[in-house]
Amino acid sequence: MGKPEVDGLGEAVGALREWQHEGVPAQLHPGDIGWFWRSGAQATAAAVRTWSRDGRVLAVGLLDGPGLLRLTTAPDARRDEELARQLVEDVTAPERGVLPAGKANIEAPMDALFHDLLGEHGWGTDEPWTPLRRDLTQPVEEPAVRIEEIGPERAHVYAAVLRAAFEGSTFAAERWHAMAAGSPYAAARCLVAYDDRGSAVATVTVWSAGPGRPGILEPMGVHRDHRGHGHGKAITVAAAAALRRLGSSSALVLTPSSNVGAVATYTSGGFRPLPEVRDRYRDA
Repeated sequence: MGKPEVDGLGEAVGALREWQHEGVPAQLHPGDIGWFWRSGAQATAAAVRTWSRDGRVLAVGLLDGPGLLRLTTAPDARRDEELARQLVEDVTAPERGVLPAGKANIEAPMDALFHDLLGEHGWGTDEPWTPLRRDLTQPVEEPAVRIEEIGPERAHVYAAVLRAAFEGSTFAAERWHAMAAGSPYAAARCLVAYDDRGSAVATVTVWSAGPGRPGILEPMGVHRDHRGHGHGKAITVAAAAALRRLGSSSALVLTPSSNVGAVATYTSGGFRPLPEVRDRYRDA
């Protein structure tokens, strides 16, 4: 297991980019590391773990909050028994520095042997999440509202909408600048939607993994004072259009299945639900 320094993050991001393919289960995306980069390069490096063999990265994990590990493997290593058993050993032993003792959640592709072995070690399955996908091989319709692509001088606008969209968010322009300084942001765009009165009403960040590969939305939110007017659909359509311009083959997003409003919003924006996925969890 490796704990990369800041200058080693490029290798992990590059591996994740290479692993994005159509038709595979939901998995960690380079955009997930890109979004985490809002906390700064040092914090991002401290949150990333890699597993390699013979100089090749086979698995990448992101400690995305207290007791939460998001992990994926190379597609051709999903059923690699040696790797899977090493992953289980590392994530279940607190002294390895991946997860602390006690309550924990792990997000991993459901077709991975690692996911199966966690079950054999007593990890249960948590509440379901719904992945949604929009194909981008055909042109995307124009959104029904004005869309602005956010640059450095408008980071404060993006930050204000994001704070108003997510309860308890303290996101500030400084965090946007930290995120934009990260290498994954070279293939990302931040968008803000405006209503007919000129008010900023919704925002989204999209992350490409390169031409011909799936891109993701992370995050998308509608201002709490402007909900119920179709702005979620509009910004979702704009996100799909932005990813298509970046060359993405499809747009992906993941939301708790219990959030029926979010599922409905993405569906209205041309996304289609895929089979549900579930994290593994360990009680305290």
